[in-house]
Amino acid sequence: MTGAGASSNIVLPDGIRPSDGRFGSGPSRVPHEAVAALADAADGYLGTSHRRTGVRSVVARLQAGLAELFSLPEDWEVVLGNGGATGLWDCLGFGLIRRRSQHLAFGEFSAKFARAVQAVPHLEAPQIVEAPFGTHPEPVPADVDVYALTHNETSTGVQMPLRRPPEVGAVDGLVAVDATSGAGGLRWDPAEVDVYYFSPQKCFAADGGLWVACCSPAALERIAEIGDSGRWCPPTLSLPLAVKNSAANQTYNTPALATVFLTLQTVEWMCSKGGLEWAAGRCDASAETIYGWAEASDYAQPFVTEEAERSHVVATIDVDADVADAGRIATVLRANGIVDTESYRALGRNQLRISLFPAIPPGDVAALCACIDHIVARL
Repeated sequence: MTGAGASSNIVLPDGIRPSDGRFGSGPSRVPHEAVAALADAADGYLGTSHRRTGVRSVVARLQAGLAELFSLPEDWEVVLGNGGATGLWDCLGFGLIRRRSQHLAFGEFSAKFARAVQAVPHLEAPQIVEAPFGTHPEPVPADVDVYALTHNETSTGVQMPLRRPPEVGAVDGLVAVDATSGAGGLRWDPAEVDVYYFSPQKCFAADGGLWVACCSPAALERIAEIGDSGRWCPPTLSLPLAVKNSAANQTYNTPALATVFLTLQTVEWMCSKGGLEWAAGRCDASAETIYGWAEASDYAQPFVTEEAERSHVVATIDVDADVADAGRIATVLRANGIVDTESYRALGRNQLRISLFPAIPPGDVAALCACIDHIVARL
């Protein structure tokens, strides 16, 4: 390899660049069409009360769109609140976990939820089932009342199938799934889950700060039970209050109206194209492109060795350190307007992390691979 200064002279030819250079794993690129739609609606929407018809009708459309996208049974409810999925972890500690939970920890974010629950004084210490980064564990039947799963570990690029643990009753052992980077890009079956929750800044191409939880009747019953038990909870973290307000197509306190609107744009776009199967199929095509490229490369390879565990929404690609420094590749890409391909900081690997969210056309993923090849050949 040549000296570090050589990387600053690499200019990508126009003919191989992607149509849009944003490949961040959160927040996602926001389509220009969605931003334009928000601008068109701004005068009658932004700066208005979230308890009036103008905003509540948008929330109602979002709830209905998500129910359609995920093929939710009629007795499920789409509940919304502020603070993002990280904030919802605290809500779950107050309002869904009755006594003890089990957590599958296989990356930064799944482990963070486990640590958050460990600190809750009114709960017993959670059971934590760990697996090395780049793999995922399986839930284990246990004396717990919530099984906390993660559909897609954003930090490591590992996805896992959602299956209710055997011998788990529909009420006594609820399955709660953090789907922040998987929702909208990965398939799932509501029969295997009780709470499927996420923030919209990944596959739904919006900003953060909002959480959405699709809740089964068993989950709603548990929320009501704990709410009536006398357990103290701050109002902003109260799941019963969130359920009550969501039934009225609003949130307990004022949401970021732009986030709600942009999320709706993506949900209705997905539904118009063919629903979750279409969106997941688009991610499948991007995953096939990038993993096929890496496997054929003489300097790159997928970090996740098991093909079935490789994420179709966030790809982690190791780079041979004897050939190129992944950080320098990301720096050159950024200098050429292709951004947020750096690895997750806590992994400490010579790696690129690339989102494959539905808003990113598979053709752009193929173009990115060509750009990386162009850079490595010149480093």
